[in-house]
Parts: sequence; C-alpha cells; structure tokens
Amino acid sequence: MIGLPFGLPFGLPFPAADVARMSPLALAFLGDAVWELYVRRHILSRGAGRPHTLHQATASYVRASTQAWLARRLADWLTPDEADILRRGRNAKPGHVRRSAGVAEYRHSTGFEALLGYLYGSGQVARLDEICRMALAWLDEREGWPDEAGRSSPQGRG
Repeated sequence: MIGLPFGLPFGLPFPAADVARMSPLALAFLGDAVWELYVRRHILSRGAGRPHTLHQATASYVRASTQAWLARRLADWLTPDEADILRRGRNAKPGHVRRSAGVAEYRHSTGFEALLGYLYGSGQVARLDEICRMALAWLDEREGWPDEAGRSSPQGRG
C-alpha cells in the first residue's frame, strides 16, 4: 500500500501502461476523489465542526471555479509531462457542463483533476502530495484562512 504523509492508505498504483491508456476524463474521475480526500483531511485538521459547516468549507475547495484557478496557478510549477496531462484534461469534452460553472472554468477544473488522477494512478505520490499541499496553501492564503499550525494569512493575496 502507498501511504500519503497524512496516513491514508491509497492502495497500489496502476500499471504504467494502464495509466497511459486512460482517457483524460477517467483520470479526472480518479483525481476528483483524490482531491476530495486531501481537502477533507485539510478541513478536519483545522478542527472538527458541524457536518453542514464541514460540507460548506469542503465545497469551497472543490468547486469548479476554485479548481480552475488552481489549474492556471500551477502552470509555472508543472513539468512538461504534467502540463500535457493538464492540457489533455482541459481539452477533453465531457458532454455536459455543470450549471454552476462556465465551459472554460469546467474544462480547466477537469484538467486539474486529470493531473491529480495521473499522479495518483502512476504512483507519483510524493509529487501528488507536493502539488496538493501547495494548492491548499494557496487557497488558504487567498481566502485568509489559518494554516494547519493555526497561523492566519492576510486576506486577498494570491
């Protein structure tokens, strides 16, 4: 089993050939679940709350507009292979777009999720963890939320 630094076992990676053959939408499906786990762990690390409050906090991290913002912000941090996976996910045509997001926003968020799915599926857990922790830190800084050590960041940065 591969364990992420916060102790959640994630199973074994897919064979490299399987990951290479996965569609960008399949990678995004996987990446959506991975991001959700990172976010939920992050929210809980700030202190347990009422279920509705936890859900609202989680939703602010996983909404398409947030993920689209992260996809654009990550551009300078990605390797050429990672940027290609993000681009393939962004260019995939899912056949529908959520009512709460525009087409461009939804596609960028799909690219972000595809990247996370690729990193998880290919067993690049250290890189996955680095990107997810960086993304969470950017969001906390942008929103002015306290980090895991309880330090507050100024509002509006990012």
